[in-house]
Amino acid sequence: MNNLVISSSPHLRDNSSTRRIMLDVCIALLPAAIMGVLFFGYRSAIIIALSIAAAVVSEWCYCKLSHIKVTIGDCSAVVTGLLLAMNLPSTVPFWMPVVGSAIAILLCKAIFGGLGQNFVNPALAGRAILSLSWASLMNTFAAPGFFKLGGVDAIASPTPIGAGIGGTYTVFDLFIGNVPGTIGETCKLALLIGAAYLFARQIITWHIPATFIGTFAICYLIATKFNVSETLYQLLSGGLILGAFFMATDYATSPTTDLGKLLFGFGCGLLLFVFRFCKEAKAEWCSFAILLMNVASPLIERVTYNKSFGEVKKA
Repeated sequence: MNNLVISSSPHLRDNSSTRRIMLDVCIALLPAAIMGVLFFGYRSAIIIALSIAAAVVSEWCYCKLSHIKVTIGDCSAVVTGLLLAMNLPSTVPFWMPVVGSAIAILLCKAIFGGLGQNFVNPALAGRAILSLSWASLMNTFAAPGFFKLGGVDAIASPTPIGAGIGGTYTVFDLFIGNVPGTIGETCKLALLIGAAYLFARQIITWHIPATFIGTFAICYLIATKFNVSETLYQLLSGGLILGAFFMATDYATSPTTDLGKLLFGFGCGLLLFVFRFCKEAKAEWCSFAILLMNVASPLIERVTYNKSFGEVKKA
């Protein structure tokens, strides 16, 4: 008779690790970061480097001062710094990514217990604080100039969201990134390539991105009496694609169940539609839509959790 070995869960394991997942996210963001540098010049590269360095140093300092294990090796701070930089215009002063990354790591991640304990996405929270504190700096965008690595001279306003359909930007411009905007949000082609990599590596699932983008598109179609051109224009404007694939899917701040992910994505899409359409907003509201759903994520998780095997219904 064969001996039976009993072990505790989990019984299904793979080679995933936090470091591997974070490195995959960095690789997926690399095409959009490169396109941001090509369109907005060398300042973009400096902002990205400063943001990542500040995030890593902030986490290292916090761990040392708190006498806990240094966690910069998991590369989560690198992802936070990179995501924050992708949400900044190339025109911001160089101190701003440093301040933003320090806020994201210290105020929105470390004091809550570190990776996995934060209730909002640190990069988005850092961006939101910067936007509310220095609105004029965060809403000044450089005109794109492909391969003008020395930087662009003109300052363009408004962004595609502010200009609206019928302005100076075509759908093709929106798709390739030849529009004013933040460093990482403009080139949708690069973002979709990165998203495809995340799907191939099984880092993210379809639930949140599909319901996020789908809900927003359906609401906009209904509100505009099925104006496909305007809806497509809105889908390719602002940070919707960046947010749906790279920030709303954050493990720590989104539900783990499939139903919970669907509800989370639906809420993000609905809130973004309300902010953009009903308020006729001229600024980007995607970050705030995701942050609000981050706060609601524990409640969604509570009502959609999977019942334990063998659980008996209450009488």
